[in-house]
Amino acid sequence: MVDVHSIRLMWPFMVWSLLLLPVLMGVYLLLDRRSRRWGQALGAGVVPGGLKSSWRRHAPAVWFAVGLAVLLLALTRPRAVLLLPTRTEAVILVMDSSGSMRADDVKPSRLHAAQAMAREFVMHQPPTVKLGIVSAAATANVVQGPTHDRDALLQAIDRLSLQPGSAMGAGLLIGLSTLLPASGLNIDKLLNPEATPAPPATSASLYQRPADKEVPAVALEPGSHASTALVIFTDGQSNTGPDLIKMARVVADRGVRVYAIGVGTPEGVVLKAEGFQSRVKLDEAPLKQVAEITRGEYFRVANAQDVQRIYQSISSRIVMQEHQQTEVTALVLGVGMVWLALGAGWGVMRRGRVL
Repeated sequence: MVDVHSIRLMWPFMVWSLLLLPVLMGVYLLLDRRSRRWGQALGAGVVPGGLKSSWRRHAPAVWFAVGLAVLLLALTRPRAVLLLPTRTEAVILVMDSSGSMRADDVKPSRLHAAQAMAREFVMHQPPTVKLGIVSAAATANVVQGPTHDRDALLQAIDRLSLQPGSAMGAGLLIGLSTLLPASGLNIDKLLNPEATPAPPATSASLYQRPADKEVPAVALEPGSHASTALVIFTDGQSNTGPDLIKMARVVADRGVRVYAIGVGTPEGVVLKAEGFQSRVKLDEAPLKQVAEITRGEYFRVANAQDVQRIYQSISSRIVMQEHQQTEVTALVLGVGMVWLALGAGWGVMRRGRVL
């Protein structure tokens, strides 16, 4: 599948070759008019007029003109990003179970909307894909490890309950370590960077990336680990644990994409608890940044109707991944040749000749 918006021409100057088309069409019309005059002079009669008969007479020529235009476009040596199906092996769903998820700006509540989408996602994934569930509140923990058992996953989603605190950075980190258990992540160091005394500064350490990013020996290209993905459901508000953006960079260095689902509305609602009240809003900015850093995508759930639409969109993006930009001259040339062959066959069957 070709991403149309990514098409680039290696030889754009060859676009001028399309000027041959009006010249050839002019020659064709001139010859057609001369042929009709000769036919009349020889007493062959006049071909019945009218728009319908004119269209039938010129349709093969128009068909061949289109095919020739495609062949001429092939001379520009077009390049495009190909979207190729990939085999997704594992996906971890990171569910925000903080207190702000009980807000009802998305009916019946943000948590219920997130659970509904998670269930839909689980039920429609191919049976070969392993799925896992991570819950994130004041701390993050795995409520269901990666498995093919859809019933166990649905039960884990239903068991989610609201808790105080919101540590989405920790949720992202635990989701990554669950997804890639052999990645060598130092979870304790990333969750509690202050607990580890910093080594004395040296001339070499001044040129190293910060330790809290926990970069692997060779950082991968963001989004290059096409067989895995993280999907987070949250209202974007995080008030404890490691920074969400820093953890997104850790994920990006492992090549894993993050699809961020913002649950709620920017206006938010007022929540009351234990004599206190506060307005909780959907914070989209960090979620958009997470998606951008990891080459994923951001979506917002504002109502129940968004659930199905966003599920379908996420699923299509997980199974179709970008390939490197590739020259598609042969593809365009093949389309043009097939088009001309069909036109020739049509002309021979209807009129006994190509044109």
